[in-house]
Amino acid sequence: MTTDSKAGTVTGRTTGRKRTTGRKGDTATKATAVAVASPPGFREALAFEWTKYAGLRSTVWTTVSVALVTVVGAVFVGLTDSLQPDDTVLGGSLTLSVVALMIAGVVGALTVCGEYSSGSIATTLAAVPRRGRVLAAKAVLLAGVLSVVGLVSCTVAYLLGDAVLDGSRAQGEPLPALFGIGALFAVVGVLGLAIGTVVRHAAGAVTAVVGFLLLPSLFGPLLGDLQRWVVGATPTAALEKLTQTSDAGPEVVGSLGAWPSLALVTAYTAVAAAGAALVLRRRDA
Repeated sequence: MTTDSKAGTVTGRTTGRKRTTGRKGDTATKATAVAVASPPGFREALAFEWTKYAGLRSTVWTTVSVALVTVVGAVFVGLTDSLQPDDTVLGGSLTLSVVALMIAGVVGALTVCGEYSSGSIATTLAAVPRRGRVLAAKAVLLAGVLSVVGLVSCTVAYLLGDAVLDGSRAQGEPLPALFGIGALFAVVGVLGLAIGTVVRHAAGAVTAVVGFLLLPSLFGPLLGDLQRWVVGATPTAALEKLTQTSDAGPEVVGSLGAWPSLALVTAYTAVAAAGAALVLRRRDA
């Protein structure tokens, strides 16, 4: 065999090896491309939402105001003793919890409306293409944060009220009512999120949230016999029943109990969230 033949044989083997290596490289490249193309999971989406939530000062301070309003209300009522004779310590201490509940709904609305107003919603949907997952992550985050804020602030408010209010007043039933109140704050936050997702504009969403929570109670007397049915289905009625205030009479907020009222609000909030998810999927960012 000549030298040229040997060289050709060696070159052929080397070329074959290079081709084999090239095929392996192509396979690795394809695998990497598939890994990159796969959408982020729910955990990543939740972490992304937390980063945005904690990094936005307006949202953080609005959340803090939920707690401040509740606690300051308890201190004010305790110092002035401006309660009805039949109010319990629990109901009196949580007098301003209705305002705090409205703010919780506003927090939910601003969580998504802020992204629409700044244009960052496009970045969010590009990072997490599955829009239902985006909304679910926002809802879980809001529910977790607001339930803790609601439970802790209302518990502190009750303890402050118990310390400064007249000891002759009935205590009410703080447990398990305080846990129900924390859950209601979470539900109303998700309801605000659903409204904000549909409305998109902050001013309109906030108006819708506050109107839904406040207007039925204001105009309830004009509804006649329907008052107890319309007002009784609202989150504010559920809150009044849970806090056991003197205003939570069956002729005003209906005969449905505190926990069934909470279940009702949770049910139609779930329907609203499902509708918001459908709108988010079908509408351009």
